[in-house]
Amino acid sequence: MGIKLRLTIMSFLQFFVWGAWLITVANYWFGTKQWSGAEFGAIFSTLGLSSIVMPAITGIIADKWINAEKLYGILHILGGLALFYIPQVDNPTTFYYVIFAAMLCYMPTISLSNSIAYNILKNNNFDVIKVFPPIRVWGTIGFIAAMWLTNLTNNKASANMFYIAAIAAVILGIYSFTLPKCPPQKLISDDASLVQKLGLDAFKLFGTYKMALFFIFSMFLGGALQLTNMYGDVYLSEFSKVPQYADSFVVKYSTIIMSISQISETLFILAIPFFLKRYGIKQVMLISMLAWVLRFGLFAYGNPVDGLWMIIASCIVYGMAFDFFNISGSLFIETTTESRIRSSAQGLFMMMSNGFGAFFGGLLSGIVIDKYFTHEGIRDWHNIWLSFAGYALVIAIAFAVFFKHKHNPEDVAKINH
Repeated sequence: MGIKLRLTIMSFLQFFVWGAWLITVANYWFGTKQWSGAEFGAIFSTLGLSSIVMPAITGIIADKWINAEKLYGILHILGGLALFYIPQVDNPTTFYYVIFAAMLCYMPTISLSNSIAYNILKNNNFDVIKVFPPIRVWGTIGFIAAMWLTNLTNNKASANMFYIAAIAAVILGIYSFTLPKCPPQKLISDDASLVQKLGLDAFKLFGTYKMALFFIFSMFLGGALQLTNMYGDVYLSEFSKVPQYADSFVVKYSTIIMSISQISETLFILAIPFFLKRYGIKQVMLISMLAWVLRFGLFAYGNPVDGLWMIIASCIVYGMAFDFFNISGSLFIETTTESRIRSSAQGLFMMMSNGFGAFFGGLLSGIVIDKYFTHEGIRDWHNIWLSFAGYALVIAIAFAVFFKHKHNPEDVAKINH
C-alpha cells in the first residue's frame, strides 16, 4: 500500500471511532437508560478535561521515549477496551468514569495522528501542506460513515454503538503498529523546565491585553462548540413524542440528518482561504460567532415537517460556525506569536476552547437544562436552543466591541503556502 493510502486509512478510522457514539450517546442516555440531564452534561465535560491534561503529556512521551505510532496504537487499544466495557455499566457515575478513561486515551490521539502523518509525509518527501488536507478530509468522512452505520443498523439508542466504536479502535490500534516508524524526535531539551515541557510557557501571553481577550473569548465560545453534538440527535429523536411527527424521516434517521453538519464542515474548510483573504481574521471569527447564533436559533424554530428546512439550514451553518472559529483562531495565533512559543500557544488555544470551554459548556448546559427546561421528564427544546442562541449572540457582540485586530492581507497570504 502507498504511504498516502495508509495514512488515509488511519485518518478514516481515527474519527470513525468517535462518530460511532459521540452524536448518539444522548439517545442511549436519555432514551434507553432514562438518566438525568445534569449528569449527562458531565459526560461531555470529559472531552474537555482530557483535552486539557493529556495531549501535552503524550507529546512529551512521544518526544522522549517511545515511537509515536506505537504510543498511538497502545492508546487506541486501551481506549477500545474501555468502550467495550460501557454496555455493562448500569449507573451514571460508573458510566462517567469509564467514558472518562476512554477519552483520556482518545483525545491525545487526535494530535498524535496529525504528528504521525506530518512525520511520515516529510520523511517520504511529500509536500505536507498539499498532501495532508485531502488525507484529513477522510477523517470527517469516517466520522460521517460511523454515524450512518449506527443509525442504519438501528443502534442510535442501543449499547451496540459502543461495540462498533470499540472494534474500530482495536483494529486501528493494531493497524498503527504496521505504520512506518516515527521514533522520538528529542526536540524538548533535557534542561527545559516542566512548565516548558508541558507547553505552559504560552500562559505568559495572558500578560498582553489582546491575547488575554482572545483566549477568554476562545473559552466562552468553546462552551458552545459541543452543544449541538451533545443534544442535537436526542432533540430530533424526541419529536417522536409529538404524534404528527412520530413517523417522520427526521425521527427515524436523526443521526443521518445530523451528519449534514459534518458534510458541511468539509465544504466550509475549502471556503476558508477566500473568506480570510476577503474579510480578515477578526471578521471571520465574528462570522463564526453569528453562525452559532443561527445554528441554535434555527434549531429552536425547526420541526420535522414544515420546519424541516430550518433543521437542514442549521446543519449547513454548523460547518461555518465550527471551522471558521477553529481555523481562523489558529491562524491568529500563527501570525501574532513568536515562533519559539508558537506550538505552545496553539496548544493553549485548543486548551481554552476545546478544553476549559468544552468542560464548562458540558457541565453547565446539563445543569441548566435539568433545572430550568425540563418539566416532568419533558425537555423544552425550543427554549433550550433559544437560550444557547442568546448566549452566542452576547459573545458575538462583546467580541465585536472589545477585540481589536487590524486586517493585514499579508498575514493571510501565507495560508496557501
